[in-house]
Amino acid sequence: MSKGKKRDFARRVAVAPVTRAGAVVEETRGLLGRSGELKPGKAMVSTAIALSLAILALLAVAAFHYPEYLTTPQLRAKYSVDVLRQLLLGALLISGGMSLANVILNRQRNLNIGVFAIVVIAVACGGSRVPVGAFPDHTPYIGLDWFILDLLGSTLIFVVIEKLFPLYKGQSIFRFEWQTDMKHFAVNHFIVGLALLVVNFLIHHAFGWLTNSDFQQFVRNIHFVPQLLLCILVADLSQYWTHRAYHEIPFFWRFHSVHHSVKTMDWLAGSRQHMLELIVTRVLVLAPLYVLGFSEGVMNAYILVVGFQAVFNHANVHLPWGPLKYIVVTPDFHHWHHASDDEAIDKNYAAHYAFLDYLFGTAVKSTKKFPEKYGVVGDYMPDGFVKQQMFPFRRAKKDVG
Repeated sequence: MSKGKKRDFARRVAVAPVTRAGAVVEETRGLLGRSGELKPGKAMVSTAIALSLAILALLAVAAFHYPEYLTTPQLRAKYSVDVLRQLLLGALLISGGMSLANVILNRQRNLNIGVFAIVVIAVACGGSRVPVGAFPDHTPYIGLDWFILDLLGSTLIFVVIEKLFPLYKGQSIFRFEWQTDMKHFAVNHFIVGLALLVVNFLIHHAFGWLTNSDFQQFVRNIHFVPQLLLCILVADLSQYWTHRAYHEIPFFWRFHSVHHSVKTMDWLAGSRQHMLELIVTRVLVLAPLYVLGFSEGVMNAYILVVGFQAVFNHANVHLPWGPLKYIVVTPDFHHWHHASDDEAIDKNYAAHYAFLDYLFGTAVKSTKKFPEKYGVVGDYMPDGFVKQQMFPFRRAKKDVG
């Protein structure tokens, strides 16, 4: 080989890793940044699953290293560390196996090299064997563990339900704009945690005098089930009028329209919300519950109920509800709220009890069984998490809503 050819070969060898790394970064950014649907047959679905598991596993490893700052105190007291280690090991094996298989089969090779690299980094940082020693309590925390468990649990539960009882058969799991809504899910998860902390602090410190009374003791002495039903009713009354204000006051609608801009209904659709709307709504709903003095057990149960219904009512699910549909909010009921059909505008505000809309005259009346289309009328909302957060502050040429 001549000196010139040797130099050219050496240059190509030196540049190859840089080029490969650039391709991995570029393709990963493309997968997470675009809003296209992922269809089976091109290895994109398996790559997206492998990438999601790899990222969650890496975050879990970080939580094992810094539990005092990254985990929720109420949850870590109930954890079985051995079970969590097994789950983490399983995620690493599945992600690593799927990405490595795709690399060997030359399917989305660059992306899967990046996924496998994340798995290698997680393993190098300790993987499922990170030791957990004694650590201080009462430190600031961000609840990363709750985010990981919430995402995994929601995905496993609601994707299965959607596939078993679909309203729209054949709808893709990774549908149009799923990337945008996943970003909303991640950010808004931590916003909800912040709202809970803020409300708890204000009620018990700034307005502590509101939380000590004979009436509160009376509420706490109510049996668990009726107390929970009453708690949900109080919360839904506050939610109903707050929600109605978002629709009927143009300035508030600019924030709420972000939530209504989703055009495909599934378990992830409910995550699309403006951060300020989320904070205001949570504060206005939770504050009365703290003031009235519902017991801790009832409050915990309510948080589980609202967490489930917030996801389930947006899901791509249809079941024969019977008379229950006039009492409890179901996916069929809430899908109409998101519809842009004429008869659905500004209707079905309730989050838990459907009878509130029938009581206040805001229930949808339609001869059609299901809506024809979803989203805001005029489809004026930009795509992308940041653009949607900035939308309410843009000067509109005309009032939209």
